Amino acid sequence: MLKDKNAFSSFTTDNLEKSREFYEGILGLKVDMNEMGILEITAGKTQFIIYPKDNHEPAKFTVLNFEVEDIKKSVDELASKGITFEQYDDPIKTDKQGIFWSNPGPNIAWFKDNAGNILSLIEE
Repeated sequence: MLKDKNAFSSFTTDNLEKSREFYEGILGLKVDMNEMGILEITAGKTQFIIYPKDNHEPAKFTVLNFEVEDIKKSVDELASKGITFEQYDDPIKTDKQGIFWSNPGPNIAWFKDNAGNILSLIEE
């Protein structure tokens, strides 16, 4: 039934304008506000939405992943824009830049948006 249908992700924020500034201004994504007051965001060929919620609580897990070719370069670029990468210890120990170097598996770095939602960079 759904195998040929498109899917998209959605999550909440406590401040739409700050989210727009973050995703458009810092991450450089295409952001539109629809007639319902929901942010429609495009990253590559993927779309997701962010909607306001008065009692927003950020998830304690990753809600969105961005595939990158060079994780160190991407971390450096976002860090230069003020992004702070999360520091984790065992079992997924990150280095001082916040990168989890995995062998085998993808290298990953986690960061939060303006509303505390956890996002990640994953090296392709």
